[in-house]
Amino acid sequence: MNRTMRFRGPFARWPRVSDAILAAVLFLATVTLADGPADTVVTRSIGDVPLAVLALSAVAAAATYLRRREPVVVLAVAVVGWALLLPTREYDLGLIPLVALYNVGRYAADSRPGQAGVGAAIVVLSVEGLIRSAPWGNSAFGAVVMFLVWYVGRRLRLREERAVQRHQQRVAEAHRIIAEERTHIARELHDVVAHQVSMMTVQAGAAQAVVDVDPEGARQAMAAVERAGRQALDELRHLLGVLRPETDRGTLGPQPGLADLPRLIEQFGAAGLHIRVTDTMRSPLPTRMQLSAYRIIQEALTNVLKHGGPGTRTDVDLREDGTDVTIEILDHAAPASARRHTAGPGIIGMRERATLLGGVLEAGPRADGGFRVVARLPRAGVSA
Repeated sequence: MNRTMRFRGPFARWPRVSDAILAAVLFLATVTLADGPADTVVTRSIGDVPLAVLALSAVAAAATYLRRREPVVVLAVAVVGWALLLPTREYDLGLIPLVALYNVGRYAADSRPGQAGVGAAIVVLSVEGLIRSAPWGNSAFGAVVMFLVWYVGRRLRLREERAVQRHQQRVAEAHRIIAEERTHIARELHDVVAHQVSMMTVQAGAAQAVVDVDPEGARQAMAAVERAGRQALDELRHLLGVLRPETDRGTLGPQPGLADLPRLIEQFGAAGLHIRVTDTMRSPLPTRMQLSAYRIIQEALTNVLKHGGPGTRTDVDLREDGTDVTIEILDHAAPASARRHTAGPGIIGMRERATLLGGVLEAGPRADGGFRVVARLPRAGVSA
């Protein structure tokens, strides 16, 4: 871990600042550097550059600031800007198209826009070579460089995705092993407690049989029952402590409630969701209702992040409707991002929590896009 931290460069440590500096450097290089005789690079004054060329270069360079979030858009701006400069026969966008090709390979989830972008950039390069009467070898070399730049970015993305996948597999395997071990411990718990309770039953029966003729024997039998009961309780405390699932705090502390909701909202906000919370609750809820409400909100927000992605606007509303408590989670994901109305494990779990409290849960896509989850929990619900 420390070794990884040592090799983090400025683009990983300060991405926004680094991208802004990159955009400024690309703009200055585009307008101040030019091809000289015999494949040399010469400088020129910004005042000698036409205003239209300056404006187009500024737009293309500024677009690179969005290279991580909108790499396809950045590439489109670079290629179109480059094509618009072809009639000048003198000006181009310098390194901006190359950076855009790397970005689309590195940050675009789908490889097809990058492949189309490489093809479009090669077409523009070929037309530029014809206009400037450049040797065909230069255009061929440039095409190879463009493909390699995109390919390097793509390989880096695929390597990162494989690393994430391996990490997830290791975590899943660890969880599987823990679940198997807890199942084994649960069987042990059954055996231990069943044995101790059987002993207690036998001893209690013996005490009842001899209590009139042998009070001392009955007293000893009841003492044995007490010892067996204490031993069973000790075993229960130990094994249940092992079986207790980890809480969000990573400790064996109390289960979360609505008091922990701000921290949960902060965590999802850090992951990219834009969450607005409306809480008009006037009186505290029972502990079991607070835990279920927290878990329903947690699962609903997890689904929003999974299906809607970072940047999705989400409303969380907690209110009292007569004797019921209503929890509504409404996201504003684009229609194309709305998941199908299927009873997945998350929805099934939320509905089960609501049912155990005597309530109901409705979940489904909205007509204008996004998803809606509504849980109605009665205060006098059925205790789980």
